[in-house]
Parts: sequence; C-alpha cells; structure tokens
Amino acid sequence: MNHEVVDFGLTAKEKEYLRDQVKVVIKARLESVEASDEKPESAVLKEKRGAFVTLKKNGELRGCIGYIEAYKPLYQTIREMALAAAFNDPRFPQLELKEWPEIEVELSVLTPLREIDDPDIIEVGKHGLLIRHGASSGLLLPQVPVEYGWSREEFLAHTCNKAGLAPECWRRSGSKIYIFSAEIF
Repeated sequence: MNHEVVDFGLTAKEKEYLRDQVKVVIKARLESVEASDEKPESAVLKEKRGAFVTLKKNGELRGCIGYIEAYKPLYQTIREMALAAAFNDPRFPQLELKEWPEIEVELSVLTPLREIDDPDIIEVGKHGLLIRHGASSGLLLPQVPVEYGWSREEFLAHTCNKAGLAPECWRRSGSKIYIFSAEIF
C-alpha cells in the first residue's frame, strides 16, 4: 500500500524553497551562526498551514515535530519545526554536526483536522490521525501506517499508544478521533 498523494498546488520551486529553509536553519544552528531570514515571494508560502518536519538518518526516524493546526505562515512553520525536530524532539539527543550529511528531510503540509464519528472512513495511506482523550492526545502522520504495514485498527491503536493511552482508547466514550491529509515531499 502506498501513501495517497495530496496536492496543495505547491510548485516544485516552492517545495525546494521549503526544503532549503530546513537545511539553512539547521546548518546555521549546528555551525553556531545566524540563519538568513529571507522572506519568500510566493503568496502560498505565506499562507497559514499546519506542517511537520521529519528527519531520518539511515532511513530511521531521527526527529519529527510540527504544528497540527495553522498558526503561522507555512515558511515560518517549516523553519521553526526544522529546528524543533533537530534539537528539541524529546525522543532523541540533539542533532550533531557530524550527523548532518546523513540526514534526510521529509516535509508534510497538513489539511485542517476533521472530527469523525465512524472510524471505518479512515483510509490508511490517505489519512493521518489525531486521537484525544481527556488531556492526552496522540498524532501519527499518513505515511506512518504505510511504512509499518498497519491495518486501520493497528493505526488507531498505535495512535492511542502515542498519546500514552491503552491501544483501545479510540473505542472509549469521550475519545475524539480526527483525520487529516498531507502533502508529503
């Protein structure tokens, strides 16, 4: 099963700009210099969008942080989340300069969240999940269940686990399930 392609109309040049911004801000921090702060010309990159930055080393997760909802212009979100994924993901030590040449960058630009009542509408490979129960919440991007070969129920269970909850939390009264899609590049 593959991840379904979602297209927000970002051009190849806009995607390249965003990927370059990740590299600029992380490399500047690693080298203890100030990152350039050029603003994009593209109106699309100035739109408020939720987005995640994923860093991988040798194909393994090395950091992944993002905003679920649109708080800031996309280019700013990408810059901030790049630094957060590299230096503030609590699951990993801070990225070091010697690792930088081995790091692969993946960006996920999100659609708005949509609450659902029927988990059967979740499409593995198309939807990402956010599950909230009480003060706990867990999120997994659309590409995660594809990478691990999970079924819909496994996807739901792992999203509950990500929230620090029991795997069947999604079945409980009071749990809220949200879906979203993402353009991944």
